[in-house]
Amino acid sequence: MEKRFLVGLLAIIFLGACNDDDDGPNIMVEPPRLLAEVAPENDAEIREFLETHFYNYEDFENPPPDFDFRIVIGEIEGENAGKTPLIQQVETVPINVSSFELLLSEEENDIPHNLYYLSARPTNEEVEMLKMDNSCEGCFPTVADSVFVSYEGKLLDGTVFDGAFNNPVWFDLARLQDLTQPVGLNMNYTARGLSEGLPFFKKGDNVVENGDGTVTVENFGVGVIIFPSGLGNFNRINDMIPQYSPLMFTFNLLTLNDTDHDGDGVPSIQEDVDGNGYLYDDNTDSDSEPLPIANFLDPDDDGDGVSTRSEISDSNDNIIIPFPDANNDGIPDYLDPDTN
Repeated sequence: MEKRFLVGLLAIIFLGACNDDDDGPNIMVEPPRLLAEVAPENDAEIREFLETHFYNYEDFENPPPDFDFRIVIGEIEGENAGKTPLIQQVETVPINVSSFELLLSEEENDIPHNLYYLSARPTNEEVEMLKMDNSCEGCFPTVADSVFVSYEGKLLDGTVFDGAFNNPVWFDLARLQDLTQPVGLNMNYTARGLSEGLPFFKKGDNVVENGDGTVTVENFGVGVIIFPSGLGNFNRINDMIPQYSPLMFTFNLLTLNDTDHDGDGVPSIQEDVDGNGYLYDDNTDSDSEPLPIANFLDPDDDGDGVSTRSEISDSNDNIIIPFPDANNDGIPDYLDPDTN
């Protein structure tokens, strides 16, 4: 049975400070706002941005010889008054967010948040066709995979808070959802929106190492993802990102690697038992487990003392597909503490 669990505690809601005379000022730290209040406010901000801004779609339709296939976003005004606004080009994905995912003490469950994305290459329409084409299996990452990307992160006002367009980096998309540890190079923010958004973009073809530390990639995916603070930093303190700020990422998706984080033989994406795209609320250990661990990080998924890999492998350590279900109850042995 699925069991939700806290990945941390919100510890400080009030801080008092006194001087030696006990008459110093008291410092009040505001408690976090409710997800249900912030989500619609963020969505209104994002939609206003989408209605008043455009991207360089004409360059993608007729690429100039020196085009670097980077998205550039501008405001619809002056000589650009006739440009097509982003609101007419983006796709919208509803994603539910619960308070425990953001370490919030006030219980809120499944609060809807809208993520907006646009694939400039291939186009959104071409992406849908490719996803139905069996020949493109493995072309798109999952929320559990690692991706090699060049990217830039901005606030809606254009402030750049992170970027690596000249030196692409690897992102573990599963770790982007984790508030308990740093998630990437020079990153001290959370970006679940990236993890949920990048699966709508295609990786590149024909990755070639040039021998000088660089790589050449053909037909890499190019896009932009915009999401509310509930899929980002929410109320966390960050010098570059104000609390409750929507975030925007433009990027090139170069390539990807499938993952099995705990090495148990079950791909990490298959350990998203409830299929909600959030890997940290899937824990099938028994209720007596002293320290619940998400399945994709747990080499003994049912907590029965027998490793998952042993429960899905034959005597020669070959993984058995479909995974064994000894008592035919519809639950694979590695998720069923009653079998081993």
